[in-house]
Amino acid sequence: MRDRDSSGRPRNARPRDELGRPLPTGCHGVEPLPEDIDTRADAVVALAGHLLDQGLPFQAHEALEAVWKVASEPERTAWKGMAQLAVALTHAMRGNATGAVRVRERGLLNLAAGELPAVALALRDRLLDLTSGP
Repeated sequence: MRDRDSSGRPRNARPRDELGRPLPTGCHGVEPLPEDIDTRADAVVALAGHLLDQGLPFQAHEALEAVWKVASEPERTAWKGMAQLAVALTHAMRGNATGAVRVRERGLLNLAAGELPAVALALRDRLLDLTSGP
């Protein structure tokens, strides 16, 4: 049975490593992001950038996913693309080149179909550079 929080929402209580992989129960992993992160574009861009600086692309994806889920179109689609680029980077760092390419391609399609606020453009460019391959 899946772990649940106090409100009954599904949660995975297992700790995770820096690339989002589950660790055995009882191990110390990377602290999860709080549920109530600030989803304003400037706050998420700063947080995601900081997480990338720390080598935590999976957590950057989690931050970008939070804003994607509350944004309205056309930003929503573009934020989804940003989150997918962070996942592509995670796959690349895990050694999954095929997965990285496929998720990056989906991310590029969503970025092209959406519209990011100006504050997110530098982070978009950084993610594009980081996922562009060797």
